[in-house]
Amino acid sequence: MVFSTRMIFAVLFLCVSATCVIAGDPTLEHEWKVTYGTIAPLGVPQQGILINGQFPGPAINCTSNNNIVVNVFNQLDEPFLLTWAGIQQRKNSWQDGTPGAMCPILPGKNYTYRFQVKDQIGTYFYFPTTALHRASGGIGMLKVHSRPLIPIPYDNPAEEYPVLLGDWYNKGHKTLKSILDSGRSIGRPDGIQINGQSSKVGDANAKPLFTFEAGKTYKLRVCNVGLRLSVNFRVQGHTMKVVEVEGSHTVQNLYDSLDLHVGQCMSVLVTADQTPKDYYFVASSRFAQHPLSTVAVIRYANGNGAASPELPPPPPDSTKGIAWSISQFRSFRWNLTSNAARPNPQGSYKYGKINITRTIKIANSRSSSNGKLRFGINGVSHVDAETPLKLAEYYGVADKVFTYNLMKDEPQEGNKVEVAPNVVNGTYRNFVEIIFENHEKTIQTWHLDGFSFFAVAIEPGRWSAEKRKNYNLLDAVSRNTIQVYPNSWAAVMTTLDNAGMWNLRSEMRERAYLGQQLYLSVVSEARSLRDEYSLPETQELCGIVKSLPKPAPYT
Repeated sequence: MVFSTRMIFAVLFLCVSATCVIAGDPTLEHEWKVTYGTIAPLGVPQQGILINGQFPGPAINCTSNNNIVVNVFNQLDEPFLLTWAGIQQRKNSWQDGTPGAMCPILPGKNYTYRFQVKDQIGTYFYFPTTALHRASGGIGMLKVHSRPLIPIPYDNPAEEYPVLLGDWYNKGHKTLKSILDSGRSIGRPDGIQINGQSSKVGDANAKPLFTFEAGKTYKLRVCNVGLRLSVNFRVQGHTMKVVEVEGSHTVQNLYDSLDLHVGQCMSVLVTADQTPKDYYFVASSRFAQHPLSTVAVIRYANGNGAASPELPPPPPDSTKGIAWSISQFRSFRWNLTSNAARPNPQGSYKYGKINITRTIKIANSRSSSNGKLRFGINGVSHVDAETPLKLAEYYGVADKVFTYNLMKDEPQEGNKVEVAPNVVNGTYRNFVEIIFENHEKTIQTWHLDGFSFFAVAIEPGRWSAEKRKNYNLLDAVSRNTIQVYPNSWAAVMTTLDNAGMWNLRSEMRERAYLGQQLYLSVVSEARSLRDEYSLPETQELCGIVKSLPKPAPYT
C-alpha cells in the first residue's frame, strides 16, 4: 500500500529511537514515496516533486501531543530532506529536517522521521530543504488540532479546507538551482498557484476549490508556500474572521482581505451567507513590480450562477500599502483568555515582564563573492557543510567543521561577506530579543525553527533602544515567522528553552540558498535527557563523523 496512516494507542511507556513517548499519546504512522511526476500549476506541464503521487502532498492531520512517524522513501535522483515548519521538535532537533541538523536521504534510500507535536495546535506545512526542491513541490499541510477536552474559542466549523498558495516558476528546480549556482538571480516568478492550480476569471472549465452549503461556517487553513512574493487573499462577497496565526488563537477580527507573507500560515472562518452561486477566491502578489494574480472557484451547493467578473480590489501598494500591511499586522492580537494546547489561558505567560538577557540585531544584505550573487546576515553568508552542524557538535568535532560566532550581534559596516557556515551560540534558557533590520528595497520574511517568538513590533526606519517603548508587551502573537518591510525593522522575543541546533532563515528560498540564514546552537551543559534527546539509534551519519565512535548518550 503506497500510503498508510495508522493510529496506535500505546498502553505502556515506550521509547522509540531514544525519543520518549508518553503512554496514551496516539501515534500516527505514514509511509511516503517521493517521486518525480508531471504537474502544471500554471497550465504549463513540467516535472514536479510528488509525495505518493500527489501535489500538494498528503496532509498530516493530527492532534496536540500526537506522535508522528513518517517513513520517507527518496525515489528522486538527488539527496532529499523535509522540514516541518513551525513544529518545535521539543528536545529533538535531530528530526528538524534541515541540512545543519541531519544528513539527507540519499537516492534510493529511506528515513523514518519520529517526532511529537508537543503542546502545539495550529496550521503548519512541510517542505524540502535540500537544493531548490521546494520550487517543484514536495509541499503539504500539517494540521494540529486541539485535544477534545480543551475547547477552542469558536464553534466547530462545518468543514475545514487546506489552501496552499504562493508564487510559482515554470522552470524546474534543477534549472533554478543552476541559475543560482552560476551567480545570478532566478528573477521574478511566472504566476501564483492555489493548491497546485491556477485559473482566470471566466474560465468555464475551472474546477471548484471547495464547496459551501448556505448558512454554514467553514474554516480555511491558508499557507503561503511560495519562494519569493507576499500574497494578499480574499473571498469575493465574504468577510473572513481570523482565529489562529501560526499556532496561536487570536482576537477574532473581521477582514475583507489578508496579507500573507512567504512561509506564513493562518486560519480564517468564512460563513456562507451570500446568494447561493459561485464566488472567487482571489490571490494576488504584494509589493511586486510586476503584479501577479489568480483565482479559484468557491461553489455553493445547489447554487445557480457563475462568479461575478468584478473581483474585490487588492489593498494599496507602495508606501501606502506598507502602512496598510503594518496596520493589519498590529491588529493581530493574542487571545489572552482562550486556551492554548494546554488547559490554561494563553495570557497566563507574562512575556512582557521577563528581563532581556541578550539582544541580537541582524541586518540582511545582498552582495557578491568572487563575482557571484550572495546574501548574508551581519557580514556572513552561510554555506552548508558536508557534515551536519549538529552531528559535528554532538561528536565533539565542531572545530573541524565550523567556527562559532563568526557573526556578531550587531551588523557590520560595509557590504563584504564571509562565506562560511554561520553558527551562533545561544545560552540555554536565556530570554533574547532579536531585531531584524531590512535596509533593502524588498520585503523580507524570517522563520525560526525550534521556537515560537512574540512578534512585539514592526516599524519603518532604524531600530534603537528607545523603540522598546513601542513594543506590544501584553498580547503580541506567539508565532514562528515575521515579515520585515523595506527600510523597516521588526522585533521579536523568545526564551531559548529548547536545546538543539536550530535554523533561523530567510523564507525567500533564493536568499536562504545563497546564504541568508544561520544556525542557533542551544546547548544544555547538563547533557541530560531532561533537556535534549540523545542521537537516535537509527540516525543516518555522514561527513567526518561517519567512522567515529558514537559518544555516550545523555542520561
